[in-house]
Amino acid sequence: MKASDRVQLVSGKGIVGDRYFDRSPGHKGQVTFFAEEIWTRLCREFARFDLGPAVFRRNILVRNADLLSLVGAEFEIQGIRFKGTEHCKPCFWMDHAFAPGAFAALSSWMAGGLRACVLSDGFLSTV
Repeated sequence: MKASDRVQLVSGKGIVGDRYFDRSPGHKGQVTFFAEEIWTRLCREFARFDLGPAVFRRNILVRNADLLSLVGAEFEIQGIRFKGTEHCKPCFWMDHAFAPGAFAALSSWMAGGLRACVLSDGFLSTV
């Protein structure tokens, strides 16, 4: 994972250059959203300030969004339409990548992120 100020999204495929780009049609995880507030909470809870949010392997970081409420919903960000497909459950490797206990914390908070399909083409930029 690498941070980018601007990424191109293609309907039905995901982010150009992403490892999941152009997977089989209907793939539920064309993009994955992660809440910045969850990342900062984890940093505080586990006293880990040396790792960026990319360690969680979610590819779009957002703030002030109730990601769970978007499961099954269509929504728009910067003119690009998405459909939330499912909660992106945390993985056990988060204990190794971030800190022991991160997997349990994210699981109990129901805060692993959101998988979504891309419904329209466009560019997302940092704001």
